Amino acid sequence: MLNKLHLFVTVTTILFSTQLILPKNLTKPCIGQEKSPNAIAPNENLPIWPDFAPGETSQDIGTTLPSRNTDQPLITRVEKITRPTVDVFPATKPNGKAVLILPGGGFRYVVTDLEGSEAAKWLNDVGITAFVLRYRTSENREGAWERSLQDSQRAIRMIRSNADRWKIDPDQVGLLGFSAGGQVAAIHLTATQAAYESQDATDQVSAQPNFGILIYPWQIYDQNREKLISPIQVDEQTPPTFIVHTHDDASTSLGAVLFYAALKKQNIASEIHVYQNGGHGYGTRSRPNSAIGTWKDRATEWLRVNTLID
Repeated sequence: MLNKLHLFVTVTTILFSTQLILPKNLTKPCIGQEKSPNAIAPNENLPIWPDFAPGETSQDIGTTLPSRNTDQPLITRVEKITRPTVDVFPATKPNGKAVLILPGGGFRYVVTDLEGSEAAKWLNDVGITAFVLRYRTSENREGAWERSLQDSQRAIRMIRSNADRWKIDPDQVGLLGFSAGGQVAAIHLTATQAAYESQDATDQVSAQPNFGILIYPWQIYDQNREKLISPIQVDEQTPPTFIVHTHDDASTSLGAVLFYAALKKQNIASEIHVYQNGGHGYGTRSRPNSAIGTWKDRATEWLRVNTLID
């Protein structure tokens, strides 16, 4: 009994000594196996909500789908997530900046390596600490962005609330979104209100990113209205944003162009690159007979111009 009591006191002391404001139920690891040869492993994986996520009745960290032979190098896809988490990738030489990454996956699953840890490696290499969000997934795409937006806002707040722990500047936290994650990121960048009711002290912190990076944001163009989808409302408070798309992407680049045009009208310093080819879903990888693999170089330049990296 004394040994058990001693262990409890020791563990409790360690947990409190970190001074980390984190949700409960932290003891169960939930890091999916990364299969891409380009992926890196996170230092830690943390739940973002103190208990159940808004509207959820389960806490499922998700199921990794079987690999597809058509994905070369391999791609990791995690579905049926009801307990969202963040994978933490600290930079070796941190510059105090942080970026939350929202991978794609059509809302049905989250691509944790191609559009997650591989992007984290690029950001780490330029001194930025990265966080990959495994947001909640859904079989129904209609309105699926709403739960993902809740998770994205909560994750930004959690990152800021623990800025000292990760040695980052809470006023230098950006948002990077790919595909469906890019749709959520575009909505998040323009959101002026919280998408959920406050749950604890973490939710008193701002959820507004300081800058954004949108890589082939999926279906942000309303073809019927010939405008951005209605949840995206760019105004003078929208942060500077770097945007990449391709001319031959089936999810038309018109949305990316209109997002940039709206930023331009507000005189918000931003940048857009529409490559002739490269399709969709390339992440940070190259594609044959396309220059799309150079977008990271353009983004690195943009980060430097905006004094976000040295």
